[in-house]
Amino acid sequence: MTRGRVDLKMVADRLSLVDRYLGRLRQLPAARDEFLADPRNVDSAESLIRRALEALLDPARHLLAKGFGIAALEYREIARVAVERQLVRGEELGEAFRRMAGFRIRLTHHYEEVTDAELFGIVNERLGDIQAVREQLAETAAALAEK
Repeated sequence: MTRGRVDLKMVADRLSLVDRYLGRLRQLPAARDEFLADPRNVDSAESLIRRALEALLDPARHLLAKGFGIAALEYREIARVAVERQLVRGEELGEAFRRMAGFRIRLTHHYEEVTDAELFGIVNERLGDIQAVREQLAETAAALAEK
């Protein structure tokens, strides 16, 4: 695939969705008992986490395609290559992004394995990782658009 022009509007639109979904996730109850008592909290968390992860992975795929000429990849590969190409930097955050991609696959294809407690843990402990990846992708998009 040939490199092309980075579509900053598309990237910004997807990252704006991440912001919206993170905002909604942060409104869910922070107390475990309260979160788990209402199945709507779990259902909301599942949907919003999946959407937030897809809204991160889509612009990462776009940046790899347009900035590096790397053709369409599966979600897990998007995260791996994004870390290799420094779209997402830092060992811990890179590992977190790879886990996010794997979790998105579980949410979509192995949803029966995802536990309510696992979703609660992500809502209360991992949203900062999603935010950090979001910020790095925005920085990378701006840098690639200047080239």
